Amino acid sequence: MNHPTLLIVTGLSGSGKSTALAALEDVGFFCVDNMPVALLPRFLELPPPNGAEATGIAFGMDLRDKGFISSYDRVLKGLRVQKFRFEIMFLEAGEQVLIQRFSATRRQHPLTRGRGLLVGIRREQELLQPLRAAADYVIDSTLLNVHELKQKVVGIVAEQRSLEPLRVHVISFGFKYGLPPEADLVIDVRFLLNPFFVPELKALDGEDSEIREFVLKAPDASALIAKYTDLIDFLLPRYEKEGKTQLSIAVGCTGGRHRSVVVARALYDHIGARGNRVELIHRDIHQPQETG
Repeated sequence: MNHPTLLIVTGLSGSGKSTALAALEDVGFFCVDNMPVALLPRFLELPPPNGAEATGIAFGMDLRDKGFISSYDRVLKGLRVQKFRFEIMFLEAGEQVLIQRFSATRRQHPLTRGRGLLVGIRREQELLQPLRAAADYVIDSTLLNVHELKQKVVGIVAEQRSLEPLRVHVISFGFKYGLPPEADLVIDVRFLLNPFFVPELKALDGEDSEIREFVLKAPDASALIAKYTDLIDFLLPRYEKEGKTQLSIAVGCTGGRHRSVVVARALYDHIGARGNRVELIHRDIHQPQETG
């Protein structure tokens, strides 16, 4: 059987394991948090979740599972015997930072019953030391904010496997019908000359050659497209590096039928020529013709 790649995310309580799992989910992993280690072999008997073969499955495991310490070594050895490929990512942080994080969230450390927080943190460090020594990756989150930690996690897995590539959605729309709620970037092209006020062009839309020629012959249009494609070329590699998998660029004019359609098509063509996965959506192109 061809098993998907498995990643076990573990480590000290408060070190950022939930953030690490969120970063992995963003790049295509199927993630399961707080998985009891004893149930892991039975879970893996099931067919892989849809899409998990492409990137992998990540399991968050730690001392919230009361049987974790007594069972993890036996379970992981059993997986190796069954030829499952898995890696261990261990997260940790300095004692003072962990204390600050627990104080800020007011969450209870799993080992503080009947003892102080620092005693619980040190006991957890002791119990997990063998697992830390066996880990493939150790991440110290002491000095990392949430975004830096996510970038660190994505950077580690990106070196080992092909991640889901960035998919770009270019959407033309009319401001009179509202902003697309999914938009990450919005471009307002209402300053461009409007073909709606040219009688012989009014009935056409931005996918017609006459409308494209009318809009693109204006210096402002060509300058806008040149500047924005430069910005896209700057942004896309950085979004990919961060682990972003979806980006929506919305281009708006008054009615979403003429100018926004032309500019959105130009951006779509440019992004596609770069080799990115891209989709073009003309949301309002078929709305009633009151404005362009």
